[in-house]
Amino acid sequence: MTNLTRRSLSAGVAAVILTLTPFHLAAIPKSKGAVQRAEKLDAALLNAGTSGLETIPVIVKVDRAQRNNVRKALKDLGFKAKREHGGISAFTLDAPIGMLQRIAAIAGVLGVSIDAQIGGHQLPTEPTTVPKTTGWLLRDTLGLGAVGVTGKGVTVAVIDSGIAPHADLASSIKAFYDFTQGGIATPPYDDYGHGTHVAGLIGGDGASSWGLYRGIAPNVSLIGMKVLNASGSGSTSDLIAALEFATANKAVLGIDIINLSLGHQPFEPAALDPLVQAVQHATAAGILVVSSAGNAGINPATGLPGFGGISSPGNAPSALTVGSFRTEGTRRRSDDHVGAWSSSGPTWYDGFVKPDIVAPGHKMVAPVAANSTLVVNNPTLKVGTKYFNLTGTSMSAGVVSGLAALVLEANRQAFPTNPKLTPNEIKAIFEYTAFNMHDETGARVHRLIQGAGALNGSGAIKLAKAINTAAPAGSSKLVGPIDATDYNGGVRLPWAQNIIWGDNIIWGDNVVWGENVVWGENVVWGENIIWGDNVIWGDNVVWGENVVWGENVVWGENVVWGDNIVWGENIVWGENLVWGENIIWGENVVWGENVLWGENIVWGESVLEPGDALQDPALGLSDEELYQIDAVQDQLNAETF
Repeated sequence: MTNLTRRSLSAGVAAVILTLTPFHLAAIPKSKGAVQRAEKLDAALLNAGTSGLETIPVIVKVDRAQRNNVRKALKDLGFKAKREHGGISAFTLDAPIGMLQRIAAIAGVLGVSIDAQIGGHQLPTEPTTVPKTTGWLLRDTLGLGAVGVTGKGVTVAVIDSGIAPHADLASSIKAFYDFTQGGIATPPYDDYGHGTHVAGLIGGDGASSWGLYRGIAPNVSLIGMKVLNASGSGSTSDLIAALEFATANKAVLGIDIINLSLGHQPFEPAALDPLVQAVQHATAAGILVVSSAGNAGINPATGLPGFGGISSPGNAPSALTVGSFRTEGTRRRSDDHVGAWSSSGPTWYDGFVKPDIVAPGHKMVAPVAANSTLVVNNPTLKVGTKYFNLTGTSMSAGVVSGLAALVLEANRQAFPTNPKLTPNEIKAIFEYTAFNMHDETGARVHRLIQGAGALNGSGAIKLAKAINTAAPAGSSKLVGPIDATDYNGGVRLPWAQNIIWGDNIIWGDNVVWGENVVWGENVVWGENIIWGDNVIWGDNVVWGENVVWGENVVWGENVVWGDNIVWGENIVWGENLVWGENIIWGENVVWGENVLWGENIVWGESVLEPGDALQDPALGLSDEELYQIDAVQDQLNAETF
């Protein structure tokens, strides 16, 4: 999809259509506060039917006070829980479709959700002439040339397909647990390859490329938690188990950050989604959870963009949800564009503003897991023998997790005896210091596409060094004045200075970091926000002259969503979308073991897509990349580790 198409839909929000039929004005369910609904089954289970002996994996959510009674009732019905999830008070079990309503009717059962299949958010790299994003370019475009922090003393749990003991990562892997085998401790491995790539972007030290493909935080500690199998799929219940394990063992393992570059389509509001609740539980325990937004930014058959594609658990209010932008192979920020694949908000059921931020995610080069499925099936994406080239919001989330490690270390350096930054504070730092993105006409990209803006590494570290977490309640946590700009690529860029929080946006020129956030002269962080002269954002939203968002949604000239979506001219996404083992999307997509995408792509055991020619048989480095190594070595010598 061209940038023009993305821009056109953003600009197309300028028209509110008031002549639609009542069918089109379907309501988006809201889930503020306590959620109530007649049905206790999520959308996937409702679509499965009400009768039949076919067994389906489910997650039964229960009232904590009645957990023992529900356990007994399930046993009396002949069910044995495969797992108990104490943190979110739920059971995982297999049940016939015909028994789901009976399970839901048990006293104390709050709801029943499908134990959905999960997968990573990566794509084969587009066949473009845009250069690969090396670690050198990545760090340079984020302003991380000589920031004096490397992630030392910070631990990131990578819940993914595993982490291979690659030379760039082996010394950083602190522990490894395999939740595809019940959560047992094993030597680190990655038979799919996705987790190793993400981990390399977070904290690879670049040892195999003289620092050229170094990650964001090369001295960070990593904990691998494997939930995806060799084919890149896994179960929601395994992911929840890993999240609960990380939360329960936060202090023992020293976990500061959890990276989730994976997920599934949301089937219910956030307050009822068991995966979202596991993320909320981890955040409440003081762990920053970074989640990829998903790669559903466009209809692949038509190239038309769409809103509302945020995956679960990226729809978790507390998660730092990350979309993707393209660096276009340059260090300057003026030519950056949001990736066409990157999912836009709002979240499907709740209308939360997501993503929170966008980060580099195009043609990212990171360590390869030797003989892994991704590598075997996509040999053209290899960069030499040690690295691999992938695109997607999975990669962007890894970049943000690495930067979060640098932010935590920077604040600790400035205030060694203070409490560490909270997840909310880190999220606010990233959003406030972000750069606004613009299209080729100079118009600002829509907030539901770019979130608060594009990741700004140097600004986030600068602000982190100025926040006194031990400041008395109600007083400012900022120490001294802050220059809300950063110099990049020969240009001084202003920070966006806004925060996106749930379904609220906070925007102004000044910040008070206290019990509540008051931003500017006319915004209070609470249930409703008045933004300038034309925005009321709470239970209902009137946005300028062109959007009504509340009981009904009308968006642009070609998107209507509620119970059904009309996406562009040829997609209806609602009662006729089958998403699970296979997907029927429009007339020409089947997504499961293989993908028939358009007329010319088969994505499964082989990918019919040209890759980058390797210029160097040993490393696959082009002359330009080899030339960069000298500059990288000079930079490494100048940095403090």
